[in-house]
Amino acid sequence: QVQLVESGGGLVQAGGSLRLSCAPSVRTASVYPMGWFRQAPGKEREFVAAITWSGIVTDYPDSVKGRFIISRDNAKNTVYLQMNSLKPENTAVYYCNGPVIIRRAGGYWGQGAQVTVSS
Repeated sequence: QVQLVESGGGLVQAGGSLRLSCAPSVRTASVYPMGWFRQAPGKEREFVAAITWSGIVTDYPDSVKGRFIISRDNAKNTVYLQMNSLKPENTAVYYCNGPVIIRRAGGYWGQGAQVTVSS
């Protein structure tokens, strides 16, 4: 059983930045394509970013493209989501997930990290 442990998140003003981290509990998960999803109050969970196991290919929806950056350090067995130029509408609980295939969530989820962006 793979557990994904998230850290980061918090409260930030609009225009600010935050970084989330996700560490799988087993090293074999470093071969998974990983990603991030988010769920805002009253809304469905949505795709935010994904990265291949090699870290070479990344994918973002238009809503975050150019502002969010997903990366991974397989030596540290950690996936990151750098969020820049944050907007109030980015307020949500962010979830690490794997394996992510063509923007579809896999069976492993992190516990969620609250990100709140104030105006």
